Amino acid sequence: MTAALHPGPQREPVPPEVLRVVKQVEIKARILADEALVGTYRSVFRGSGLDFEEVREYEPGDDIRSIDWNVTARMNAPYIKKYREERELNIYIAVDVSSSAWFGTGSVSKRELAADVAALLAVTALHNNDRVGLVLFADGVREFIPPQQGRHHLLHVIRELLYAEPRRSRTEIASVADYLANVTKKRNVVFVVSDFLDVDFEAPLRALGHKHDVIALILNDPREAELPSVGLVALEDAESGRVGYVDTSDPAVRERFARTARERRAQRLRTFSRMGVDRVDLSTDRPYVPALLGLFNARSRRN
Repeated sequence: MTAALHPGPQREPVPPEVLRVVKQVEIKARILADEALVGTYRSVFRGSGLDFEEVREYEPGDDIRSIDWNVTARMNAPYIKKYREERELNIYIAVDVSSSAWFGTGSVSKRELAADVAALLAVTALHNNDRVGLVLFADGVREFIPPQQGRHHLLHVIRELLYAEPRRSRTEIASVADYLANVTKKRNVVFVVSDFLDVDFEAPLRALGHKHDVIALILNDPREAELPSVGLVALEDAESGRVGYVDTSDPAVRERFARTARERRAQRLRTFSRMGVDRVDLSTDRPYVPALLGLFNARSRRN
């Protein structure tokens, strides 16, 4: 499927009620970013390289590995090389908008959770002067917004996250992985926000991870892991549309459902472990900021 390319924010007037919701999400994301993530983000996601800035005399506390021995020998006093980090990064946020992402049994759906998380990541990245790009995907790339900076761009990104058109389609990780692998030659940071209800995504995601720093944010809902005992219910496969009837009052049915869910989760975790891709599980019934902060802290300690 061909992606729709947008060189900049949309030009049509934004309805006031839409803009109001977008700004509410922006304000929430800014508050959460300031409270939790901004402090660790910079140490976790570094620039693409270092530019030489100057040679200066050694001061107590400087890293001795930075000593310039040639200058030190000439000046008969220790001097160090000082570098400036190339700070600006491209941060791509790839968000799953397939049918299964619209599932939710609590106050929010997986789709709404994805929008909140992506908005928070966008605000945090822009606060650090990085550029943010957005990719919406399902069984192909649906929308691509190139990386930019600025609040106008942020509002455009949030609007697309909130108001992406729902369509019945399956999750196809390969489509977005292949797309992002070829969108730029420079190494970037890629957040893939999806429930990963897909098969055969290991090879394309592994290939993407060889070129970019890939982090998987896995969307979950508690009812995907266990069924309540509420009698006969109709269960619809969100991506295929098939409907089946299940007697949830039968303990064997509930156990079989839970066992299948555990096996699917275990298989997914084994897949990510083989790829060496950082991942974090998010759920519609739990706060997402502690999970993201745990991921950032773990990466910071590793760095």
